[in-house]
Amino acid sequence: MDRVDKIRGPISVLDRSDVDTDQIIPKQFLKRVERTGFGQYLFYDWAKEPGWDLDPNQILVTGRNFGCGSSREHAPWALQDYGFKALVAPSFADIFYSNCTKIGMLPVPLPEEEVRALMAAEEAEIDLEAEVVRFAGREVAFEIDPDLRHRLLNGLDDIGITLQSGEAIERYEAERERAGPVTTGL
Repeated sequence: MDRVDKIRGPISVLDRSDVDTDQIIPKQFLKRVERTGFGQYLFYDWAKEPGWDLDPNQILVTGRNFGCGSSREHAPWALQDYGFKALVAPSFADIFYSNCTKIGMLPVPLPEEEVRALMAAEEAEIDLEAEVVRFAGREVAFEIDPDLRHRLLNGLDDIGITLQSGEAIERYEAERERAGPVTTGL
């Protein structure tokens, strides 16, 4: 997983609330087991609407309760594959929020009035180290769980976290008492 520190550049705006995971990536595209290739199906049904335009910038700003619905991991995969590295909204569905952080995508909750102001801006900078979003001469603080922040700043997914305890795991395996036959090697 790539480290997340500062994400800056033009923003994309999806001014819709209660966007569920089936709207993000419809069920008919969930047949892949790889994490790539989903971006082309992002907001598939909406993309057919006249006037639909959603640039693949690094920052997506959207409405409240983003990512509600089923807990499919494919939704963050599709957003990331499309080009987004950070999402800003007044609120996120809990499982969706967790699924984003597990792949290195930064979900940033901000008060609704700040999200509205950000939607009017053309670009922004999200600074995870400082826990602020900068745009249009403003600086808005956000909070993130310290453990999630550490994981994102250091590019650690679940396996990376486990590997940090590799020596302790090896020591435990070497020292633990085993009942029955030894099956761990020659």
